[in-house]
Amino acid sequence: MDASLVNVPKNRNKRDENKAIKEDKTPEGWDDQPNMKCQKDLDARWTKKHGKSHYGYKNHISIDKQDKLIRRYKVTHAAVHDSQVFDDVLDEENSGRSVWADSAYRSEKQEEKLKEKGYISRIHYKGTRARALNKREQAANHARSKTRVRVEHVFGDQSNSQGGILVRTKGMARAAVKIGMMNLTYNMRRLKFLLRDQSVQCVG
Repeated sequence: MDASLVNVPKNRNKRDENKAIKEDKTPEGWDDQPNMKCQKDLDARWTKKHGKSHYGYKNHISIDKQDKLIRRYKVTHAAVHDSQVFDDVLDEENSGRSVWADSAYRSEKQEEKLKEKGYISRIHYKGTRARALNKREQAANHARSKTRVRVEHVFGDQSNSQGGILVRTKGMARAAVKIGMMNLTYNMRRLKFLLRDQSVQCVG
C-alpha cells in the first residue's frame, strides 16, 4: 500500500482564512460573496513532502503484488497521514498474507494488529533520531523495496498515461469521484495488458 498526492489549483487565501478553513469553518465574509466562494475548495489541505509544499488530496491505494491491480482505495485531503488510512485500504480478501509498505505505516500498534489478524508484516523498518537503523534492518528494507516499489509503478503510470496526477474540481465529493475514476481507468488498462500478455504466452 502507498499514497500519492493529488494536486488541485491553489487557493490564494489570507492566513486567517486558512486558519478558519482548517477548523472546518467558513471564513468571515465568504457567505456574502457566493461567486467567489464557489471558486474556493474548502476541503483540500496543504502538506509538505520532501521539503516541498503541496495543496490538494491524497489517493491511498493497496494493490496485489503479482498483477499490480488496485484492490482498495480511499481519498482524503493531503494533510492526512498515510498510516491513518491503513485499515481502510487493507484488503482482507487478497490471497497474499504479507503486507508491504514504507516506514510511514510502521508502528508497534500496527505490527501487533497485523500479527493478531494473521498477516506477515513486510513494512519497512523506521529509524529515529535516537536510534538509527542497524545493518540488518537496512538490508531488510533494501530487500523489501524490490517488492514494495511495485505500488509506485501504479502512480507512475497514472502520472504518465493519464495526464498527470491533478484534478481541477472543487470539494472532496468531486475529487473522490475524479480520483476513483482515475483508479478505475488504471485497472481497466492494466487488465487489458494482463489479458493480452496471457494470450501471447498461450500462443507461444
